Amino acid sequence: MKILERFFTFLGHYVQVMSDVFKRPKNWKVYKNLVVRELYDLGVNSVGLVAILSLFMGAVLALQLYQNFKGAAFPVPDSYVGYATKVIIVLEFSSTIICIILAGKVGSFIASSIGTMRVTEQIDALEVMGVNSATFLILPKIIAALIFWPILLMFSIISSILGGYLVGIFTGQWASVDFVEGLQMNFDTWFYTYSFIKMEVFAFIIATIPAYFGYTVKGGSLEVGRASTTAVVWTCIVLIISNLILTQMLL
Repeated sequence: MKILERFFTFLGHYVQVMSDVFKRPKNWKVYKNLVVRELYDLGVNSVGLVAILSLFMGAVLALQLYQNFKGAAFPVPDSYVGYATKVIIVLEFSSTIICIILAGKVGSFIASSIGTMRVTEQIDALEVMGVNSATFLILPKIIAALIFWPILLMFSIISSILGGYLVGIFTGQWASVDFVEGLQMNFDTWFYTYSFIKMEVFAFIIATIPAYFGYTVKGGSLEVGRASTTAVVWTCIVLIISNLILTQMLL
């Protein structure tokens, strides 16, 4: 019962903060500059991490698929390694797995940066000056995540498929021609749309939940650290639940 009580309390406060976030900004020029800065902090700074993780993720996935296909009761053409890698990467890995990892990196950054502003009374100073602090601090992060993270998704898909292709060349277990043939096999283009929809939903979740925990933190630096940890945990939980709901609705 305590878990449910905490959840609904969190949900109510979260909705209240989000209602303040989406109030109309008074000066869009200021927000444009903030969005550009957040594009760099939340997006560009994550490109290297996404590239490395996706490259090795695709390589490991292709190797595991090859070993399982070779152990099957009936012969499976090597081209299906490329096909299965593409399907799994597009449907699940490049959206869900990458976002769970980004929840730790980006989520903790958002929660700690806003939380530090709260405990050092910078947010109070903004409100004294008549600035809607929730909109000023959180809305640019949401916009930046919604804009740039689909680009990260495309980058992740390409890097993962490249990882699967390269591991075949280096290990010699399957011909690169067969892998490319599998990539060119019939594929439902809706899977790409589904993956991009998931990425947009996940981007909103990762931008808002840590921001909420940072915005509502009370105390000092120790509480900011705890809020960052709690934010990452809750974000991962909501991501997994949202993934299940979206999969049921869209596939």
